[in-house]
Amino acid sequence: MPSSNLTPLWLRNGHVQTLLPKILRHTPKLNLRRERVELQDGDFIDLDHSLRCQGPRILILHGLEGSMDSHYAGPLVEVLEQRGFRPVFMYLRGCSEETNRLARSYHSGSSDDLHEVLNHLYVKGTPIQGAVGFSLGGNILLKYLGEQGNKSLLTAAMAISVPLHLEMAAKRLTKGASRIYQRYLLNKLRRTWIQKKRQHQELPDIHVNSLRTLEQYDDHITAPINGFSNAKTYYSTCSAANFLKDITVPTYILLAKDDPFMYPLQQEDYEIPPHVRLEMCAHGGHVGFIAGTWPWRIRYLLDEYIPDYFEKMHLKHIQ
Repeated sequence: MPSSNLTPLWLRNGHVQTLLPKILRHTPKLNLRRERVELQDGDFIDLDHSLRCQGPRILILHGLEGSMDSHYAGPLVEVLEQRGFRPVFMYLRGCSEETNRLARSYHSGSSDDLHEVLNHLYVKGTPIQGAVGFSLGGNILLKYLGEQGNKSLLTAAMAISVPLHLEMAAKRLTKGASRIYQRYLLNKLRRTWIQKKRQHQELPDIHVNSLRTLEQYDDHITAPINGFSNAKTYYSTCSAANFLKDITVPTYILLAKDDPFMYPLQQEDYEIPPHVRLEMCAHGGHVGFIAGTWPWRIRYLLDEYIPDYFEKMHLKHIQ
């Protein structure tokens, strides 16, 4: 893992770590097959399956308003293929090219959707051995693992830049330069809501442009349309920190102390079971974790750490 002593001075900044990959990375050309999983409630989840490798399947869960266009997604699919794995990218409800059918949306606690997708693939004979989740997707993954305990369908998991305390993360995004990311995410969420409202006239009339923080958005939209009384209840119910102690699957959680999406955390703040490894690096930003002596020679460390971890887990190849 990256050491503060090895990180060049120009990369010892959480905003640089967060923004550079988004600016510099490009999505590679991939050979993928789309599968639509019909959910029991009448909605659907789209999956993109890699067609370039026949190794153990690794499920990838994206972050808030993410997709295959997220800076980490395409490159990770490519590097997992190169290392002999078979990536499967899971779009959360409404995050593929088509708005989801129901009024409900994805959210940080959508572990029921993950469970249904994993069960679908297991019954189909194409089970997932490992999973990696980024940010919100990592929260969903950790919540699923804690809920399922020994019944989990996964053999190993990895979570990157997870906001373990959702309420604290929401408040962090109202402070200082972190408001830049809040504004960016809110603009995407507003567009998503306007599109959903056109399809679901029964949804409440909300002046979405008047919502100035993610917490306000969650209080007026995310919480009520997903069955929570308010944002505070949503956060307290779904925060991954509540589920860590019940995880029995080998799980690696990688965070950065300079992540502008959350306040600095300490390992002693959590009850960590034997199968969970929680690592907090000095530098890495939010889904950044880059290194390199010069800006034109950057190493994207997650492209190394993620396949390295799953190789150590000795996942089985299942046809």
